[in-house]
Amino acid sequence: MSDDHAIQALSAYGHPIGELAPTPNIDKLAHKGALFTHSYVTNSICGPSRAVILTGKHSHINGFRQNGDRFDGSQPTLPKMLQQSGYQTALLGKWHLHGNPEGFDHWKILVDQGNYYNPDFIENGDTTRIQGYATDIITHDALDWLKNQRKDSVPFFLMVQHKAPHRNWMPALRHINKYDSVQFPLPDSYFPTFNNQQAAEEQLQNIYRDMYEGHDLKMTVEYGSTALAHNPWKTDFERMSSEQRSAWDAGYLPKNNAYHKAKLSGKELAQWKGQRYLQDYMATIASVDEGVGELMAYLEDNGLAENTLVVYTSDQGFYLGEKGWFDKRFMYEPSFGTPLLMQWPATIAPGKKIDAMVQNLDFAQTFLEAARVSDMGGEMQGESFLGLLNGSMDETDYRDVIYYHYYDFPAFHMVKKHYGIRTPRYKLMHFYDDIDQWELYDLQNDPLEQQNLIQDASYSEVLGQMQHTLDSVQKAYGVTDKEFEQAPKAKVEGAYKQFKKLRGPVK
Repeated sequence: MSDDHAIQALSAYGHPIGELAPTPNIDKLAHKGALFTHSYVTNSICGPSRAVILTGKHSHINGFRQNGDRFDGSQPTLPKMLQQSGYQTALLGKWHLHGNPEGFDHWKILVDQGNYYNPDFIENGDTTRIQGYATDIITHDALDWLKNQRKDSVPFFLMVQHKAPHRNWMPALRHINKYDSVQFPLPDSYFPTFNNQQAAEEQLQNIYRDMYEGHDLKMTVEYGSTALAHNPWKTDFERMSSEQRSAWDAGYLPKNNAYHKAKLSGKELAQWKGQRYLQDYMATIASVDEGVGELMAYLEDNGLAENTLVVYTSDQGFYLGEKGWFDKRFMYEPSFGTPLLMQWPATIAPGKKIDAMVQNLDFAQTFLEAARVSDMGGEMQGESFLGLLNGSMDETDYRDVIYYHYYDFPAFHMVKKHYGIRTPRYKLMHFYDDIDQWELYDLQNDPLEQQNLIQDASYSEVLGQMQHTLDSVQKAYGVTDKEFEQAPKAKVEGAYKQFKKLRGPVK
C-alpha cells in the first residue's frame, strides 16, 4: 500500500499523466490479474483509511474518525484473525495509527508520518534512525523478511506500507531529474469556477495558493541560491546528510535558476507550480514501482507467485490539479476513488477488469474468505468480493450503494465535514459544521462533478430516492447523531487564522 497514490498516476488506468510517467511493475498486476475501476474509501484520509482496512468497520464503529485519534488495538482485526489461524504476519513501513501494531509476529514502522530521507523507525520498542531513502528501506525490509524470516511451513500475510508519494513529494536522489523535460497535462479545471459548491470554494488545498514554496515545491529564495523559500517544516531537509543535500541541490539548482530567470507571475506561475508538483510527485512514485518489481521478482523466482494474492492499493486517491487542488479528503471522485490491482494466478484470470463498486471496507472480509478464515469478531461491515475475483459472482449482484463520512475539520486544508452515498449513477453529499449544504451529481452526465443539481427540479424524484437510500444506509451501518457533532465556532475561526499565519505570503 502506498500513501496518496492517485489513480491518475498509474499507467494501467490509462490516464494521460500516468502514461507520461509509466508504472510498469505495478501495471503487471493488472495484466496478470485484475484492475478495479471503481474502488473507493470510506473516509479519505490516512489514519482512518488504515483503521478501516484493518477492522472492516466504518470509522464511527472502529473509533478512528480522524488523524490524531488513537486506534483501539484491542478490537478484532484482519491480521489478528489470520495470525490466530496459523498465518505468519508482518507489517513494514507506515503505521500512522498511534500505539504499537497488534496481530503481527514482526513489525517495523515509521515514526508518525515518517520522513523520506534518513527516517526514524520503531522496532521492538526501540527507535532508530536509518540512513537512506524511506521507500528503498521499506522495500529492503520486506525482502529481508521474505528471505530470512518467513517460514516455509505456514502461509504468510505481509503488509508493505510506503510513505510515498505523500506530501512533500521528495523523490529518491536517482529520480530528482527524472521528469524535468516532461510537460504533464494540467486538468481543464485547473483554474476552477465553483457554482453552488461552498465547501469546494472554501478549502485550503489549492496548488498555486496553498502549497509552501520551499517545503512543497522546492523553490529557492533567489537565483544561484540553494536556500529554500517558505519552509515551515524544516526537518524533512535538515535531516539529510551533507552528501545527500549536495546531490539534491545539484539536481534542483539548474531548474530553480531557470525559474528565477523566467520571472513568471500570474497564470504562468500557477501553471509552473502545477508542473513542478506533478514532476516531483511522479518521480516519487518511481521508487515505489521499482520496489513492487523487486518484491514480485522474489515471489516469482521462489515459486510463490502462483498461489499468493498480491494486492496494490493506496490509502486513498489524490488530486493532481483537478479543481486546482492537491491533497484528498473530499468525496469527489479523485480522492474518494483509489487504485486497486490484484494478482493471484491460481484464482484470477489475467487482464480482468472489475467495474463493480468496492470499498476498503471490504478488504478484510475478502482476504479472510480467500484464506478460508472466518470473521471471528462478527462485527465487520464490509462484503467479500472474492466472487468477483474468481468469477463466481456477477458484478450486478454486488453492492449498489456505498457510504462515505469525513470528520477531520477544522484541520489542515479546512475541508468541511461531510457524508454521503454513491450509486452507480448518482452521488449525494451533505457538507456540515460551519455550513449546511447539500450537493447532488449525475455522474453519467457530469463525471467531473461540476454541476450541483440539488436545486434542479428535474432531479427532484432522484433526490428523494437518494435521501431515502442515505437514511437507510446510515441506519444499517449504525450511524447515530453523535456523528454529526459540530466544532465550536471559535475553534473554526481560530483554525483559519492559524493556517493563514502558517502559510505566510503567497509568492
